[in-house]
Amino acid sequence: MAAESTSCRLSASSRRDFLCTAALGAGAALGTSLTSKPVPAADPPKRHSGSYMKLSLAAYSFNRYLSNRFRPPKQNASMTLMDFVDYCAELNLDGCELTGYYFPREISRNYLMQLKEKTFRLGLDISGTAIGNDFCKTGDALQAELKMTRDWIDYAATLGAPVIRIFAGRVPKGDTEEPAVERCVAGINESLDYAAKRGVFLALENHGGITATPAQILKIIQAVKPSPWFGVNFDGGNFRTDDPYRDLEQIAPYAINAQIKVSVTRNGKKEQADLSHVIEILRQANYRGYVVLEYEDSEEPKQAIPRHIAKLRMLIHG
Repeated sequence: MAAESTSCRLSASSRRDFLCTAALGAGAALGTSLTSKPVPAADPPKRHSGSYMKLSLAAYSFNRYLSNRFRPPKQNASMTLMDFVDYCAELNLDGCELTGYYFPREISRNYLMQLKEKTFRLGLDISGTAIGNDFCKTGDALQAELKMTRDWIDYAATLGAPVIRIFAGRVPKGDTEEPAVERCVAGINESLDYAAKRGVFLALENHGGITATPAQILKIIQAVKPSPWFGVNFDGGNFRTDDPYRDLEQIAPYAINAQIKVSVTRNGKKEQADLSHVIEILRQANYRGYVVLEYEDSEEPKQAIPRHIAKLRMLIHG
């Protein structure tokens, strides 16, 4: 974990210790990025010495070619999740992330079994899945989000997908951040109870909204009840601050899944990601698990992805 302020210390004995004064000061204006020392939060999970990483690819990388179950069918959709699995095998990846948006509108057990059989026969792990939940909603809308999360926990358990990357959400119009964070924490806690019973990890992604800065996501981590089934989905391209690499260092110790983008945004300006720097941040945090490429740039995916996978493979394995 990043070094603490000399003026205050975080107790190692409890995840319930309050953030130190410096952290609270940074968190008071939760929409801003940190410009001084890192924010202490709950103790990160204990790691075995040394990092170990495997390669996966997120189905979102082919968003332009896959039909999204939440939107009208694409007339020019040229790929299915089954095709995506074939592509991951062609690249000799260790795994594939079956992003939830691209499943059929009606998800049957038979379909899940077909995916499970296909990935296994091709020698691929299902490294995880992902849902577009929003725990900042209220009333019936929030209950629908919680039900959807339980459904996906069941799907993940059936598939053998070990982790779901989840979002926190965005403050609804007319609301303020503090109650939205409280609802988010309660939603994560409720979902964790169910996830633990099904043996599925929940990884909270730094994905804008109330997780746009390290101060925000660390505040949520601090508030979520202790659970071995909870951690962070480290997204290498989602902090849009003055120093995204500095900010990634703060959440890396909590990562149970890692997602890599080939671009970062610094103060509103997009630039090529320093992948070696991102991988080194994970290595320094003794991260052990999947590194999942999520390609979002404009170049044709089938042209760009093999090149970026080769670069990541070299950085991870040498």
